[in-house]
Amino acid sequence: MTPLDDPDIVRVLTAEGTFAPTPQAERYVPLIEALSDTDLETFYRDMVISRAFDRQATNLQRQGQLALWPPSYGQEAAQVGSIRAARAQDHIFPSYREHVVATIRGVDPVDIIRLMRGLTHGGWDPTDARNGNTHVYTLVLGSHTLHAAGYGMGLVFDKRCGTGDPEQDAAVMVYYGDGASSQGDVHEAMVFAASYQTPQVFFLQNNQWAISVPVATQSRAPLYQRAAGYGMPSLRVDGNDVLASYAVSKLALDEARAGSGPRAIEAMTYRMGAHTTSDDPTKYRTSDEEESWARRDPIARMRTYLEGRGASETFFEGVDAEARDYADDVRVRTNALGGIPVDTMFAHVYSDRHPLVEEQRQWLADYEASFEGGQA
Repeated sequence: MTPLDDPDIVRVLTAEGTFAPTPQAERYVPLIEALSDTDLETFYRDMVISRAFDRQATNLQRQGQLALWPPSYGQEAAQVGSIRAARAQDHIFPSYREHVVATIRGVDPVDIIRLMRGLTHGGWDPTDARNGNTHVYTLVLGSHTLHAAGYGMGLVFDKRCGTGDPEQDAAVMVYYGDGASSQGDVHEAMVFAASYQTPQVFFLQNNQWAISVPVATQSRAPLYQRAAGYGMPSLRVDGNDVLASYAVSKLALDEARAGSGPRAIEAMTYRMGAHTTSDDPTKYRTSDEEESWARRDPIARMRTYLEGRGASETFFEGVDAEARDYADDVRVRTNALGGIPVDTMFAHVYSDRHPLVEEQRQWLADYEASFEGGQA
Protein backbone atom coordinates (compact mmCIF):
# COMPACT_ATOMS: atom_id res chain seq x y z
CA MET A 1 0.00 0.00 0.00
CA THR A 2 1.28 3.48 -0.93
CA PRO A 3 0.21 6.88 0.44
CA LEU A 4 -1.88 7.26 -2.71
CA ASP A 5 -4.30 4.73 -1.17
CA ASP A 6 -5.25 7.26 1.52
CA PRO A 7 -9.10 7.29 1.57
CA ASP A 8 -9.10 11.06 2.12
CA ILE A 9 -7.05 11.87 -0.96
CA VAL A 10 -8.39 13.99 -3.82
CA ARG A 11 -8.13 11.95 -7.01
CA VAL A 12 -9.93 12.17 -10.34
CA LEU A 13 -8.08 9.67 -12.54
CA THR A 14 -7.31 6.16 -11.37
CA ALA A 15 -3.86 4.67 -11.93
CA GLU A 16 -5.34 3.02 -15.02
CA GLY A 17 -6.49 6.34 -16.48
CA THR A 18 -10.20 5.97 -15.73
CA PHE A 19 -12.23 9.01 -14.72
CA ALA A 20 -13.43 8.02 -11.25
CA PRO A 21 -13.42 10.90 -8.74
CA THR A 22 -12.99 10.04 -5.08
CA PRO A 23 -15.63 11.45 -2.69
CA GLN A 24 -13.21 14.26 -1.75
CA ALA A 25 -12.82 15.16 -5.43
CA GLU A 26 -16.51 15.67 -6.21
CA ARG A 27 -16.42 19.40 -5.50
CA TYR A 28 -13.63 19.80 -8.07
CA VAL A 29 -15.32 17.95 -10.93
CA PRO A 30 -16.98 21.11 -12.38
CA LEU A 31 -13.55 22.74 -12.70
CA ILE A 32 -12.32 19.75 -14.69
CA GLU A 33 -15.43 19.53 -16.82
CA ALA A 34 -14.83 23.16 -17.82
CA LEU A 35 -11.52 22.21 -19.44
CA SER A 36 -11.44 21.93 -23.23
CA ASP A 37 -9.82 19.15 -25.25
CA THR A 38 -7.05 21.62 -26.03
CA ASP A 39 -6.46 22.19 -22.30
CA LEU A 40 -6.24 18.47 -21.64
CA GLU A 41 -3.86 17.92 -24.54
CA THR A 42 -1.73 20.82 -23.31
CA PHE A 43 -1.37 19.14 -19.91
CA TYR A 44 -0.16 15.97 -21.61
CA ARG A 45 2.21 17.84 -23.92
CA ASP A 46 3.69 19.75 -20.98
CA MET A 47 4.45 16.54 -19.11
CA VAL A 48 6.00 14.73 -22.06
CA ILE A 49 8.22 17.68 -23.00
CA SER A 50 9.24 18.15 -19.37
CA ARG A 51 10.34 14.54 -19.09
CA ALA A 52 12.33 14.76 -22.33
CA PHE A 53 14.08 17.88 -21.04
CA ASP A 54 14.78 16.22 -17.71
CA ARG A 55 16.36 13.17 -19.35
CA GLN A 56 18.44 15.34 -21.65
CA ALA A 57 19.70 17.43 -18.72
CA THR A 58 20.57 14.28 -16.77
CA ASN A 59 22.56 13.01 -19.75
CA LEU A 60 24.31 16.36 -20.09
CA GLN A 61 25.39 16.19 -16.47
CA ARG A 62 26.75 12.68 -16.98
CA GLN A 63 28.70 14.00 -19.96
CA GLY A 64 30.33 16.70 -17.82
CA GLN A 65 28.31 19.62 -19.16
CA LEU A 66 26.59 20.35 -15.82
CA ALA A 67 27.87 20.34 -12.28
CA LEU A 68 24.61 18.93 -10.94
CA TRP A 69 21.08 18.09 -11.99
CA PRO A 70 17.99 17.52 -9.78
CA PRO A 71 15.67 15.21 -11.77
CA SER A 72 11.91 15.82 -11.84
CA TYR A 73 11.06 12.45 -13.43
CA GLY A 74 7.78 11.21 -11.93
CA GLN A 75 6.62 14.56 -10.56
CA GLU A 76 5.34 16.04 -13.82
CA ALA A 77 1.61 15.93 -13.01
CA ALA A 78 1.93 17.74 -9.70
CA GLN A 79 3.91 20.53 -11.32
CA VAL A 80 1.99 20.88 -14.58
CA GLY A 81 -1.44 20.75 -13.00
CA SER A 82 -0.62 23.31 -10.32
CA ILE A 83 1.14 25.86 -12.51
CA ARG A 84 -1.50 25.70 -15.25
CA ALA A 85 -3.97 26.82 -12.57
CA ALA A 86 -2.06 30.06 -11.93
CA ARG A 87 -2.82 33.41 -13.53
CA ALA A 88 -0.31 35.66 -15.23
CA GLN A 89 -0.24 38.14 -12.32
CA ASP A 90 0.50 35.44 -9.73
CA HIS A 91 4.03 35.18 -8.34
CA ILE A 92 5.71 31.78 -8.32
CA PHE A 93 8.45 30.73 -5.90
CA PRO A 94 9.99 27.41 -6.99
CA SER A 95 12.48 25.36 -5.03
CA TYR A 96 15.03 23.69 -7.36
CA ARG A 97 13.19 20.80 -9.05
CA GLU A 98 10.29 22.69 -10.64
CA HIS A 99 11.66 22.72 -14.17
CA VAL A 100 8.34 22.55 -16.02
CA VAL A 101 6.85 25.13 -13.65
CA ALA A 102 9.54 27.58 -14.70
CA THR A 103 9.39 26.85 -18.42
CA ILE A 104 5.60 27.04 -18.59
CA ARG A 105 5.85 30.52 -17.07
CA GLY A 106 8.28 31.54 -19.81
CA VAL A 107 11.75 30.80 -18.42
CA ASP A 108 14.17 29.58 -21.10
CA PRO A 109 15.17 25.99 -20.19
CA VAL A 110 18.79 26.86 -20.93
CA ASP A 111 18.64 29.47 -18.17
CA ILE A 112 17.99 26.57 -15.77
CA ILE A 113 20.93 24.77 -17.38
CA ARG A 114 23.15 27.82 -16.91
CA LEU A 115 22.44 27.74 -13.18
CA MET A 116 23.27 24.05 -12.86
CA ARG A 117 26.37 24.54 -15.01
CA GLY A 118 27.67 27.16 -12.60
CA LEU A 119 27.55 30.08 -15.02
CA THR A 120 25.19 32.16 -12.88
CA HIS A 121 23.95 32.40 -9.31
CA GLY A 122 20.34 32.96 -10.34
CA GLY A 123 19.65 31.61 -13.79
CA TRP A 124 17.15 34.21 -14.94
CA ASP A 125 15.89 37.67 -14.09
CA PRO A 126 12.63 37.39 -12.09
CA THR A 127 11.81 41.03 -12.89
CA ASP A 128 11.83 40.32 -16.64
CA ALA A 129 8.21 40.05 -17.78
CA ARG A 130 9.17 37.23 -20.13
CA ASN A 131 9.80 35.02 -17.09
CA GLY A 132 6.23 35.23 -15.85
CA ASN A 133 6.80 36.46 -12.29
CA THR A 134 8.89 33.35 -11.61
CA HIS A 135 11.39 33.90 -8.84
CA VAL A 136 14.74 32.16 -8.99
CA TYR A 137 15.48 28.66 -7.73
CA THR A 138 16.36 28.39 -4.06
CA LEU A 139 18.76 25.63 -3.11
CA VAL A 140 18.72 26.61 0.57
CA LEU A 141 15.82 24.39 1.57
CA GLY A 142 12.72 26.13 2.85
CA SER A 143 14.09 29.68 2.89
CA HIS A 144 12.03 30.70 -0.12
CA THR A 145 8.77 29.99 1.73
CA LEU A 146 9.63 33.05 3.82
CA HIS A 147 10.29 35.05 0.66
CA ALA A 148 6.89 33.97 -0.64
CA ALA A 149 5.16 34.87 2.62
CA GLY A 150 6.84 38.26 2.56
CA TYR A 151 5.68 38.87 -0.98
CA GLY A 152 2.19 37.77 0.01
CA MET A 153 2.22 40.27 2.88
CA GLY A 154 3.15 42.94 0.35
CA LEU A 155 0.13 42.02 -1.75
CA VAL A 156 -2.05 42.47 1.33
CA PHE A 157 -0.51 45.85 2.19
CA ASP A 158 -0.84 47.01 -1.43
CA LYS A 159 -4.46 45.84 -1.57
CA ARG A 160 -3.74 43.55 -4.51
CA CYS A 161 -5.99 40.76 -3.24
CA GLY A 162 -9.57 40.55 -2.10
CA THR A 163 -10.73 43.50 -4.21
CA GLY A 164 -12.87 41.44 -6.58
CA ASP A 165 -10.88 42.64 -9.58
CA PRO A 166 -9.79 39.54 -11.55
CA GLU A 167 -7.17 41.55 -13.43
CA GLN A 168 -5.58 43.00 -10.30
CA ASP A 169 -5.97 40.44 -7.55
CA ALA A 170 -2.88 38.24 -7.33
CA ALA A 171 -1.71 35.24 -5.37
CA VAL A 172 1.59 33.64 -4.46
CA MET A 173 2.39 29.96 -4.92
CA VAL A 174 5.46 28.44 -3.31
CA TYR A 175 6.78 24.95 -4.05
CA TYR A 176 8.73 22.86 -1.57
CA GLY A 177 9.34 19.22 -0.75
CA ASP A 178 8.72 16.82 2.10
CA GLY A 179 12.27 17.29 3.35
CA ALA A 180 11.96 21.07 3.37
CA SER A 181 8.68 20.76 5.28
CA SER A 182 10.75 19.93 8.37
CA GLN A 183 12.75 23.15 8.10
CA GLY A 184 12.03 25.88 10.60
CA ASP A 185 11.71 28.46 7.82
CA VAL A 186 8.62 26.71 6.45
CA HIS A 187 6.86 26.87 9.78
CA GLU A 188 7.82 30.48 10.33
CA ALA A 189 6.46 31.27 6.87
CA MET A 190 3.18 29.61 7.81
CA VAL A 191 2.98 31.65 11.00
CA PHE A 192 3.31 34.92 9.07
CA ALA A 193 1.04 33.74 6.24
CA ALA A 194 -1.71 32.78 8.67
CA SER A 195 -1.27 35.91 10.80
CA TYR A 196 -1.44 38.29 7.86
CA GLN A 197 -3.86 36.15 5.83
CA THR A 198 -1.63 36.28 2.78
CA PRO A 199 -3.01 35.26 -0.64
CA GLN A 200 -0.69 32.28 -0.71
CA VAL A 201 -0.71 28.59 -1.65
CA PHE A 202 1.89 26.33 -0.05
CA PHE A 203 2.36 23.53 -2.59
CA LEU A 204 4.19 20.62 -1.00
CA GLN A 205 5.42 17.93 -3.38
CA ASN A 206 5.76 14.87 -1.18
CA ASN A 207 8.00 12.64 -3.29
CA GLN A 208 8.49 10.26 -0.35
CA TRP A 209 12.23 10.76 0.14
CA ALA A 210 14.27 13.63 1.60
CA ILE A 211 17.42 12.42 -0.11
CA SER A 212 17.72 9.08 1.76
CA VAL A 213 15.29 9.79 4.62
CA PRO A 214 11.74 8.44 4.15
CA VAL A 215 8.72 10.53 5.06
CA ALA A 216 7.74 8.09 7.79
CA THR A 217 10.91 9.05 9.65
CA GLN A 218 10.14 12.76 9.39
CA SER A 219 6.52 12.75 10.43
CA ARG A 220 4.11 10.46 12.24
CA ALA A 221 1.16 12.26 10.68
CA PRO A 222 0.32 13.40 7.13
CA LEU A 223 2.31 16.48 6.26
CA TYR A 224 -0.68 18.53 5.17
CA GLN A 225 -1.95 18.42 8.74
CA ARG A 226 0.99 20.57 9.78
CA ALA A 227 -0.53 23.47 7.86
CA ALA A 228 -3.90 22.78 9.45
CA GLY A 229 -2.21 23.35 12.79
CA TYR A 230 -1.74 26.98 11.79
CA GLY A 231 -5.42 27.36 10.99
CA MET A 232 -4.77 26.99 7.28
CA PRO A 233 -7.19 25.00 5.08
CA SER A 234 -5.21 22.06 3.75
CA LEU A 235 -5.69 18.87 1.80
CA ARG A 236 -3.91 15.92 0.22
CA VAL A 237 -4.11 15.32 -3.53
CA ASP A 238 -2.88 12.55 -5.81
CA GLY A 239 0.10 14.36 -7.28
CA ASN A 240 0.35 11.85 -10.13
CA ASP A 241 -3.09 12.93 -11.35
CA VAL A 242 -2.64 16.09 -13.40
CA LEU A 243 -6.38 16.85 -13.44
CA ALA A 244 -6.69 16.66 -9.66
CA SER A 245 -3.53 18.74 -9.21
CA TYR A 246 -4.96 21.39 -11.50
CA ALA A 247 -8.36 21.50 -9.86
CA VAL A 248 -7.22 21.75 -6.24
CA SER A 249 -4.63 24.37 -7.16
CA LYS A 250 -7.12 26.46 -9.12
CA LEU A 251 -9.64 26.57 -6.30
CA ALA A 252 -6.95 27.27 -3.69
CA LEU A 253 -5.48 30.11 -5.76
CA ASP A 254 -8.92 31.57 -6.49
CA GLU A 255 -9.78 31.57 -2.79
CA ALA A 256 -6.42 33.08 -1.87
CA ARG A 257 -6.80 35.89 -4.42
CA ALA A 258 -10.28 36.57 -3.12
CA GLY A 259 -8.84 37.40 0.29
CA SER A 260 -9.60 34.16 2.13
CA GLY A 261 -6.02 33.70 3.28
CA PRO A 262 -3.40 31.00 2.68
CA ARG A 263 -4.03 27.39 1.68
CA ALA A 264 -1.84 24.31 1.72
CA ILE A 265 -1.72 21.36 -0.67
CA GLU A 266 0.23 18.16 -0.17
CA ALA A 267 0.68 16.48 -3.56
CA MET A 268 1.50 12.80 -3.12
CA THR A 269 3.97 11.83 -5.82
CA TYR A 270 7.27 10.00 -6.21
CA ARG A 271 10.79 10.88 -7.23
CA MET A 272 11.48 8.12 -9.76
CA GLY A 273 15.05 9.26 -10.28
CA ALA A 274 17.82 10.18 -7.90
CA HIS A 275 17.59 13.12 -5.53
CA THR A 276 20.28 14.71 -7.68
CA THR A 277 22.84 13.27 -10.04
CA SER A 278 25.23 12.94 -7.07
CA ASP A 279 22.84 10.52 -5.37
CA ASP A 280 22.43 6.72 -5.64
CA PRO A 281 18.87 5.77 -4.62
CA THR A 282 19.62 2.04 -4.85
CA LYS A 283 21.40 2.46 -1.51
CA TYR A 284 18.22 3.27 0.38
CA ARG A 285 15.10 2.15 -1.49
CA THR A 286 13.89 -1.04 -3.11
CA SER A 287 13.06 -1.92 -6.68
CA ASP A 288 9.64 -3.16 -5.52
CA GLU A 289 8.83 0.32 -4.22
CA GLU A 290 9.93 1.95 -7.45
CA GLU A 291 7.90 -0.50 -9.54
CA SER A 292 4.76 0.10 -7.48
CA TRP A 293 5.00 3.82 -8.20
CA ALA A 294 5.94 3.27 -11.84
CA ARG A 295 2.54 1.65 -12.30
CA ARG A 296 1.04 5.03 -11.35
CA ASP A 297 3.06 6.97 -13.91
CA PRO A 298 1.38 10.36 -14.48
CA ILE A 299 2.07 10.49 -18.22
CA ALA A 300 0.84 6.97 -18.95
CA ARG A 301 -2.28 7.67 -16.89
CA MET A 302 -3.13 10.83 -18.81
CA ARG A 303 -2.41 9.20 -22.16
CA THR A 304 -4.88 6.42 -21.41
CA TYR A 305 -7.48 8.98 -20.41
CA LEU A 306 -6.99 10.98 -23.62
CA GLU A 307 -7.14 7.84 -25.74
CA GLY A 308 -10.49 7.06 -24.12
CA ARG A 309 -11.69 10.51 -25.16
CA GLY A 310 -10.69 9.89 -28.76
CA ALA A 311 -7.23 11.47 -29.04
CA SER A 312 -5.52 10.24 -32.19
CA GLU A 313 -2.22 8.43 -32.57
CA THR A 314 -1.15 11.33 -34.75
CA PHE A 315 -1.47 13.63 -31.74
CA PHE A 316 0.73 11.43 -29.56
CA GLU A 317 3.33 11.03 -32.29
CA GLY A 318 3.40 14.79 -32.76
CA VAL A 319 3.96 15.37 -29.06
CA ASP A 320 6.80 12.84 -28.98
CA ALA A 321 8.45 14.54 -31.97
CA GLU A 322 8.04 17.96 -30.35
CA ALA A 323 9.63 16.66 -27.15
CA ARG A 324 12.60 15.23 -29.04
CA ASP A 325 13.14 18.53 -30.85
CA TYR A 326 12.88 20.45 -27.59
CA ALA A 327 15.47 18.24 -25.89
CA ASP A 328 17.77 18.35 -28.91
CA ASP A 329 17.65 22.14 -28.92
CA VAL A 330 18.60 22.21 -25.24
CA ARG A 331 21.55 19.91 -25.89
CA VAL A 332 22.84 21.98 -28.80
CA ARG A 333 22.56 25.26 -26.92
CA THR A 334 24.09 23.79 -23.76
CA ASN A 335 27.13 22.55 -25.66
CA ALA A 336 27.60 26.06 -27.05
CA LEU A 337 27.55 27.81 -23.67
CA GLY A 338 31.23 27.62 -22.86
CA GLY A 339 32.58 28.84 -19.54
CA ILE A 340 32.87 32.13 -17.70
CA PRO A 341 35.87 34.47 -17.30
CA VAL A 342 37.96 33.57 -14.28
CA ASP A 343 37.83 37.19 -13.15
CA THR A 344 34.08 36.78 -12.52
CA MET A 345 34.74 35.07 -9.18
CA PHE A 346 35.93 38.37 -7.74
CA ALA A 347 32.88 40.37 -8.79
CA HIS A 348 30.07 41.22 -6.36
CA VAL A 349 31.85 39.82 -3.30
CA TYR A 350 31.41 43.26 -1.73
CA SER A 351 29.28 46.16 -2.89
CA ASP A 352 32.44 48.30 -3.14
CA ARG A 353 35.96 47.45 -4.23
CA HIS A 354 37.81 45.72 -1.39
CA PRO A 355 41.61 45.69 -0.94
CA LEU A 356 41.74 42.01 0.02
CA VAL A 357 39.71 40.96 -3.03
CA GLU A 358 41.87 43.15 -5.24
CA GLU A 359 44.98 41.56 -3.76
CA GLN A 360 43.64 38.09 -4.52
CA ARG A 361 42.67 39.14 -8.03
CA GLN A 362 46.20 40.39 -8.69
CA TRP A 363 47.77 37.25 -7.20
CA LEU A 364 45.80 35.03 -9.58
CA ALA A 365 46.68 37.22 -12.57
CA ASP A 366 50.39 37.06 -11.68
CA TYR A 367 50.20 33.31 -11.12
CA GLU A 368 48.63 32.66 -14.51
CA ALA A 369 51.13 35.00 -16.16
CA SER A 370 53.99 32.95 -14.74
CA PHE A 371 53.16 30.08 -17.07
CA GLU A 372 54.24 29.91 -20.68
CA GLY A 373 51.64 31.53 -22.89
CA GLY A 374 50.12 33.31 -19.89
CA GLN A 375 47.88 30.40 -18.82
CA ALA A 376 48.11 27.82 -16.04
